[in-house]
Amino acid sequence: MTNITIRKAEGKWVVRSGGAVLGESSNALELLEDDRAPVIYFPRGDIAMAFLDQTDKTTHCPHKGDATYYSIVNKSSVSENAAWSYEAPLDAVADIKGHLAFEVQDSVKVEQV
Repeated sequence: MTNITIRKAEGKWVVRSGGAVLGESSNALELLEDDRAPVIYFPRGDIAMAFLDQTDKTTHCPHKGDATYYSIVNKSSVSENAAWSYEAPLDAVADIKGHLAFEVQDSVKVEQV
């Protein structure tokens, strides 16, 4: 059985891509799922949505629901499907509704500041 815990992420978090700050939040959530690395979810209102383009990609998680994906587009790069959101998460993880998570990669950094 999958064990998921959602809690307020301590401190302030920032997400950057291509040298640009996409968002900064003191209200981020940390999602812990079994032995996976924690995932930081940023409130949508703290993200510069102008840099995100929704893609056709969707995935289904039996524990969280259906995820919608976004590519990050900035002057220096495009990071395909680098952000995701559960628009209508399952009740057990309802706290992540209205939040975005980012896949950490060479062009995308999620850091505590």
